[in-house]
Amino acid sequence: MTAPPPAGACTAAYRITGQWGGGFQGEVTVTAGGGAVRGWSVTWTYADGQQVTSAWNATVTTSGTRIVARNAAHNGSLAPGASTTFGFLGSWSGTNSTPTPTCTTVV
Repeated sequence: MTAPPPAGACTAAYRITGQWGGGFQGEVTVTAGGGAVRGWSVTWTYADGQQVTSAWNATVTTSGTRIVARNAAHNGSLAPGASTTFGFLGSWSGTNSTPTPTCTTVV
């Protein structure tokens, strides 16, 4: 088990929940650190040209291969150690490698 993030911080865990020819479904779990947060954003960059085509429980914007997901109104506030999940559909061709997301918070 990993240690929780410090107060005012968060972590994000990315995983692919389903995959088919040319498409996939993924989810990201955001976990608050030792202090409550009022909002969060998660950023990652795809290495293999994947694209997010739709999302739920987050507002997702893209710029080339860079993805930024911001909390929805109902899941931005997290108690210390609490988590929330957002999901998305995407497209891919060739390789669908897993990126490393970065989480930032509003305290």
